[in-house]
Amino acid sequence: MASAFYDSNTLLYMISSDATKAGRIEALLVGGGVVSVQVLNEFTAVARRKFSLPWPEIEVALDPIKEAFEVEPVTLETYDLAVTVAQRFGYTIYDSLIIAAALIAGCDTLYSEDMQHGQVVADRLTILNPFL
Repeated sequence: MASAFYDSNTLLYMISSDATKAGRIEALLVGGGVVSVQVLNEFTAVARRKFSLPWPEIEVALDPIKEAFEVEPVTLETYDLAVTVAQRFGYTIYDSLIIAAALIAGCDTLYSEDMQHGQVVADRLTILNPFL
């Protein structure tokens, strides 16, 4: 069954001061979805660096996602596909790892604020900015 994949930049609004974007992403999250270990890593790094959150608060923020969502691992297959995506579409390796994980998970939608809105990857994954 196809589902939505969430980039870390969308999930970070859950801990931001932007109530409008936080509300939008929380409404989408009710439908469930998929994230990857890469997304969890990026969320954690930004939560520590930009928001200065202590480790326990980061865990509290991510626990519902880890429990309710499928978490796609980063494997050699993910990496190999990410390199192909990076070469073909010009994304960074980090964004390409997220795209690759979404493709491997069989998702049809990738919610991301900083990737090209409306772009279709591999004829089956549509990147959408949920805030437009």
